[in-house]
Amino acid sequence: MESERDDGRSPSQLRPLSCARNVLHRAHGSASWSQGDTKVLAAVYGPKAGTKKNENPEKACIEVIWKPKTGQIGKQEKEFEMILKRTLQSICILTLNPNTTTSIIVQVVNDDGALLVCAINAACAALIDAGIPLKHLAVAICCCLAEGGYVILDPTKLEEQKMRGFAYLVFPNSVVSVLPKGLSHVEGEPMEHGIITSVTHGVMSGTPT
Repeated sequence: MESERDDGRSPSQLRPLSCARNVLHRAHGSASWSQGDTKVLAAVYGPKAGTKKNENPEKACIEVIWKPKTGQIGKQEKEFEMILKRTLQSICILTLNPNTTTSIIVQVVNDDGALLVCAINAACAALIDAGIPLKHLAVAICCCLAEGGYVILDPTKLEEQKMRGFAYLVFPNSVVSVLPKGLSHVEGEPMEHGIITSVTHGVMSGTPT
């Protein structure tokens, strides 16, 4: 059974969103993104000549550097770096500036839940501000499965800690086919929009015990 959350939101209601671009004047592109009390800054530098080791010189290289609010980068932050890099690689047109590297630095200002989602949205906005060629935009959201069996969107940090499982989903803003050529439906349902990135933690299905 769905219930009202501690902050008064309904299960499907997002926290207030805020975005600003060109917030760091020394970067080629930058943006801040807030979802409630979660806030991230993203800065883009490049493209610069040359690619990183083990990268394909016939394509542009995307480098992501994650900076936590305090302390050193840990296992979770390195995982976030990898997910963010793969997501950004999938939306950037890498063939237009071969043998170059574009660096995206993500600075966590405050973490009150859905941090990776906030970082993806901030990085996408910063790439737009820098004029980096993109196939399409990326929009990220976090959804959680509560103990009662219902789904909530955009959790706070406290809500994340109480959830059975949660998923990060990244969607394109353009129509992308996810079906074999010639098909338009699966089991009677149209499938017009794809998912760029999907990451799950915990249990997202089954009957609560």
